[in-house]
Amino acid sequence: MMIDIPIGSWVEVVVDFLRTYGSAFFDGLAALILALVNAIYLALVLPHQLVVIAVLVGLTALATRRWLPPVLAAVGFLLIVSMQMWDATMQSLAVVLLASVIAVLVGVPLGIAAAQVDRVRTVLRPALDFMQTLPVFVYLLPAVFFFGIGVVPGVVATTVFAIPPAVRLTELGIRQVDKEVVEAAVAFGSRPRQVLRDVQLPLAMPSIMAGVNQVIMLALSMVVIAGMVGGGGLGSVVVQAVTTLDIGKGFEGGLAVVIVAIYLDRLTAAFGEHGIRLRRRAPGRRVPSRRSVEVAAGPAAEEVAA
Repeated sequence: MMIDIPIGSWVEVVVDFLRTYGSAFFDGLAALILALVNAIYLALVLPHQLVVIAVLVGLTALATRRWLPPVLAAVGFLLIVSMQMWDATMQSLAVVLLASVIAVLVGVPLGIAAAQVDRVRTVLRPALDFMQTLPVFVYLLPAVFFFGIGVVPGVVATTVFAIPPAVRLTELGIRQVDKEVVEAAVAFGSRPRQVLRDVQLPLAMPSIMAGVNQVIMLALSMVVIAGMVGGGGLGSVVVQAVTTLDIGKGFEGGLAVVIVAIYLDRLTAAFGEHGIRLRRRAPGRRVPSRRSVEVAAGPAAEEVAA
């Protein structure tokens, strides 16, 4: 005879308890998230469309340092404007930016902790596995229960869904830094915090930026699903097109999502390739530069830097 374990009932009890005694917290958090989304959205829509496009194209030129990607980005955004999808696209972009920033601010420190402390890694690994294998629609259920219908549950579900790659790739990048490089930095008299800041993080930056890229891509993929709970933006356009069988509108919304996804993917990948370096120095103490550490460590460091 199989034992009946009422997991669903236990979850309902926990959810009801949190909704009853944590309503003030969730209301305040919802107000904060909504204010941040509105602030980002207004920053994107108040200037003229051409001004925003010029800024986005300028970021592409700065990141890629080539002429073709900025031209393609300009063409893509002008196409979005011509399809009357600009406001919806900016709504989705505001949600993606906020969710991605929160996911990175949470995921990168957790990845650093997992790389430095094995116990943290042991605890995080099953949690990340659970988060990455959980169906995306399940993320929306607790978000709707706690925050209701609207853009806030979309932001919360998107953020939680996008955290795992930031944690995993940050941990992977730091762990892949050659031990000889770290030992050379310690030989120069660097403290553990200085080794992390001036050696490990710069060398792990390509992997960290790859994690940021994946965070943004997952956030953008979740935006469309969040449209089912009133998340607004391109997700609502696609959902409405599906429910009304409007093939043309659905294609335009999907095309706008593709343009934004390609733009964000190329932008973050380009910044990662050009290697954003951490150059802060500790006051009152000479910290070895990355190059001096590589020279002291020998060929192994040069292979890691390559």
